[in-house]
Amino acid sequence: MTTVTVRYFAGARAAAGRAEETSSAGRSLDELLTELAERHGERMVPVLAVSSFLVDGVTCHDRRQPLPAGTTIDVLPPFAGG
Repeated sequence: MTTVTVRYFAGARAAAGRAEETSSAGRSLDELLTELAERHGERMVPVLAVSSFLVDGVTCHDRRQPLPAGTTIDVLPPFAGG
């Protein structure tokens, strides 16, 4: 099975209850986010709604583009502080 790696930071890590996990490749970021919301429940939904997403270190502009195997997705909620 081909996978992508999802890394969580700050509030996303708290909502997911882990720093990292894998998921199936070949789906879009929007499809992946739907899966993550279902997997982690109502604590994750508002976090994903306000987060930014990096795909292999680059800001994702097309959330419908399929994610190839081996891709790393960073979930970055807004950070507090200065």
